[in-house]
Parts: sequence; C-alpha cells; structure tokens
Amino acid sequence: MKINLELLKELEKSIDTVHPEKGKIPIKILGFGEISLVFEFVDDPEGLAYKRIPIFDNLMEVRRHIWAYNEYNRILIEEIGLNLPPYDTAWFKDKEGNIQFYCVQKKILTDSVGNKIIHDVTNKEVNNLIILAMREMKKVWAFNRKNKDFQVGLDGQISNFTVIDYDPNNPKVDENSKLLYLDTSTPMFRKNGVDAMDAELFLKSTPSFLRWLVKAAFLDEVLDRYYDWRLVTIDLIANFYKEQRPELIPGITKDINKFFKEEASEFNIEPITLLEVQKYYKNDKMIWVIFQRARKIDRFIKTKLFHKKYAFYLPGKIER
Repeated sequence: MKINLELLKELEKSIDTVHPEKGKIPIKILGFGEISLVFEFVDDPEGLAYKRIPIFDNLMEVRRHIWAYNEYNRILIEEIGLNLPPYDTAWFKDKEGNIQFYCVQKKILTDSVGNKIIHDVTNKEVNNLIILAMREMKKVWAFNRKNKDFQVGLDGQISNFTVIDYDPNNPKVDENSKLLYLDTSTPMFRKNGVDAMDAELFLKSTPSFLRWLVKAAFLDEVLDRYYDWRLVTIDLIANFYKEQRPELIPGITKDINKFFKEEASEFNIEPITLLEVQKYYKNDKMIWVIFQRARKIDRFIKTKLFHKKYAFYLPGKIER
C-alpha cells in the first residue's frame, strides 16, 4: 500500500478530536469505534481508509500489536476462509514523542456496508444478508471447534460486513452474494487462554477515574463475549435497535434460530429469545450512555482545566 506517512504526520499536528473534519488536512469520517476514528483523506487517489488508534505508549506495544494484527488477518484469510480487504499499518512518533498508530484498509464502497444496506433493500434481502453473515461466522466457530487450545473471536455486527460487487443503483442481496469482513483492527485470538492483544489496551480510552471499575467488573466479560457465538449473535440482532430497524428483529431472530437448528446443529446452540435480545440491548445501551458521559467529563477536565490534548474522538449523539 502507498501510505502517505507525511500526510498523516501533518494531520496529527493539527487534528482536533472534537471536530476532526474541520482541521488543516481535509478528511471525511467514515465511522468510529470505542477507541478509534475511521476516516479517509479527501481526494485520496489511493482510496484508503485509516483507523486511528492512539493507545500505545512504547515500541514494544506497537510491535506486539502489529504482529497480532497481521496474524489475525492471516488466520481469518488463510485458515478460516473469510474475505478481507487489503490491509496494512502505519505509525510514527509526533513532535511531542507520542506514538500515533493507524490500521489501514483499502476503502470499500460505503453503500455496500451492512448497516447501510439494511435501509435500502427488502426485508427478505436483509434476512439474506443476515444468513450470509451467519455462514461467515460459522467458519470461525468451526475453526474454534477443531482447535481447543487456539480460539478466534469476532465482532459480528452487521456494520462489519460488506457485500462484494454491491450496486447501489440496483440494490439487492441474494443467496449467492459474497461478503467481506471489515473489523480486524482488534486482533482477537487466544492461545491456551492468553490473548494476543494486551487486554489492558482497551482501557486506554476509559477515564482514569473509572479504569479500576471497568477492569474489575467488565473487561474480561467484554472480551469473552466475542468468543461466544451465541452472544456475538445476540449482539448482532440487538444492534438493529441502534440501526433504527427494530421491526426486523422478530423475523431475524426466527431465521437465525432456524439457521442454528438446520445449518449449525453440531454446535448445540440454544434458541435466542426476543426477551434476551431486549434485555441485552437495554443493558448495553445503559453502559454505552454512562461511558460516553464519563468520557465527555474526562475530555472537559483534560482540555479545559489542564489545557491538554484529548487523544480520542467522541461521537455526537447517537440515536438508540
């Protein structure tokens, strides 16, 4: 990949994490995560998407993450059989000596991403998309079933899948459509129970006054759920509340339970109930709202009281 490292360095000199699109270097936000900002450079001829992950303190952490990131991508492609976009990493130290790190992917068509598609196709085609995603996930858990000492995790939200050769002018998803999986920047795999990625890096974006609580009460639980296919699937279904398509949830749940029974019976997965999905989403929403409010307080303290740079991008109000 032809990554413009000098442009990234210029971006970091002037980036405003409150209004990143208004900086000296023109960028367009493509998405965001718990600790990251995904963007593209405006008029970038290379067509790359950059995921900014400002959580590393030293070279050892960077090297470990690059190894884990590359290995995670390799495993998903070569050993499990998922389709992924071309990928790379970039990093440097800024003028203050802080490490700035980016995971890079070939940019895909925004309209082809799952959470966009579900608003543009028929309900039947949304169900097609869900079953296609479940079949991709089955590859991961079939691998895990054969490798007891080596486990791979996955975030199965529909926004992490994109349809190959999707035509926004003729939007459709049929049983023969092929998917790409996008979210590989968090390398989720374990050998003999040891995580490839340092789990405490997840705490870097957590306000300092909450870190001990999050570590003690939530960290292991949050990480473990990505290795549990049933919980990953409940998260997939519940996310349709956030995506403003709650009316699809009963049909999706029914089709997924049918899939588990007919196409994945060897996993002996208990049927998912609507009550479980509702309770999961209510709890997840509450945690997200509290966490985001705490981060805004943390940002205020650092930027307004101590006049320091706040490293993380906080999204605006999200409809839930």
